[in-house]
Amino acid sequence: MQESSGAGRIIAPMLRTPPTIDERDLERALLRKSVNSLAGEADRCADCGRTPLIGETLYRFAAGAAVCELCKPMRGSEPEGRERVRNSESGQTVRVHRLNPA
Repeated sequence: MQESSGAGRIIAPMLRTPPTIDERDLERALLRKSVNSLAGEADRCADCGRTPLIGETLYRFAAGAAVCELCKPMRGSEPEGRERVRNSESGQTVRVHRLNPA
């Protein structure tokens, strides 16, 4: 599809060429690298290997074993501690405080 300008010129629309095989490989490699780096930071359940969802409780047992909520009932003992799974931006966000008008 071509557009005509007021000066009698024909302007061809800018079309992006489809990515080549090499570009697709690069995109996949970068995506894989970023996913692997994020996965290395996340806690996994010691029993099922699942990564708990944000907001879920992760239970800590002896020897530092972290267990998700689904696997906790299968353990006979009480956990030594628990923590809520937070998002990666936890503690890095800004909270706006509104001042009361005087």
